[in-house]
Amino acid sequence: MLEYGVNAERLDAHGSLASCKEAELLLDTDVDGRMDAFNPAELLLAALAGCMIKGIERVTPMLHFKLRGVEITLRGVRQDSPPKMASVEYTLTVDTDENDRRLELLHQNVMKYGTVYNTLAAGTTITGTIRRAAGKKS
Repeated sequence: MLEYGVNAERLDAHGSLASCKEAELLLDTDVDGRMDAFNPAELLLAALAGCMIKGIERVTPMLHFKLRGVEITLRGVRQDSPPKMASVEYTLTVDTDENDRRLELLHQNVMKYGTVYNTLAAGTTITGTIRRAAGKKS
């Protein structure tokens, strides 16, 4: 089994700092919010996006799938009582000349093998689509 570790420290009433390996990330932990940092819900969505892109990086060599770029747009809906992320919707856009069947195969692999994806999907409704970047053939 793999293990992960992150350390987070409150800087002041407006923010905190998370660190792991040689990286640091400013966190929006201000009750009123702040524009220069991710809040916890945004971090969750960013973790999902990172998981999906990393999954693509992992499976494209195995599938011999050629791409030029990937973009993911996510939208999370928070429920107030009890507080939780009720749903996540995403659009996964791939700049590729691969056919539609192969594009869907890539999507299936992303959903099936993503650690963060599967963790969230166990308690949150996740829906999404994969599409080809505009101007590319099908």
